[in-house]
Amino acid sequence: SNEEGMLRFKAMNCIAWNVGHLAWQEQRYFLLNAQDILTHPDINEQFAYGAPASTPNLSAMQAAWESITAEADAWLDALTTERLQQPVVRRGKPTHYLWGSLLLRTIYHYWYHNGENQAIRQMLGHSGLRDFVGDLDGEAPYLAE
Repeated sequence: SNEEGMLRFKAMNCIAWNVGHLAWQEQRYFLLNAQDILTHPDINEQFAYGAPASTPNLSAMQAAWESITAEADAWLDALTTERLQQPVVRRGKPTHYLWGSLLLRTIYHYWYHNGENQAIRQMLGHSGLRDFVGDLDGEAPYLAE
């Protein structure tokens, strides 16, 4: 629920903050760095790495995340192997990051916060939570290029 998504346990962030934080990363990497687009300045300020903890509205964070990820989809869908091997350029200067590395970093970041959110849901007393990632061999097997 929205109320549960705003609850914070000790040193962990709440689920709603985590959603805002993942939206921040998507916006930073795939909108701001990739396309020089900043659609949600509030997300950029409030949910950056190291930003102070807060308990935002879960529904608002979900809406921002959906908006940002929808905006990033076309750029991500157009990525090629060649582009993934190119350095990210920020403010006109190449960085030491490759686009492929930032994509992997995003995936790993989601896995981290998904685990944190699962722990929060367990602390909230939710039952029936998944305890395995699913049929990766059947649904998402490794495929060589």
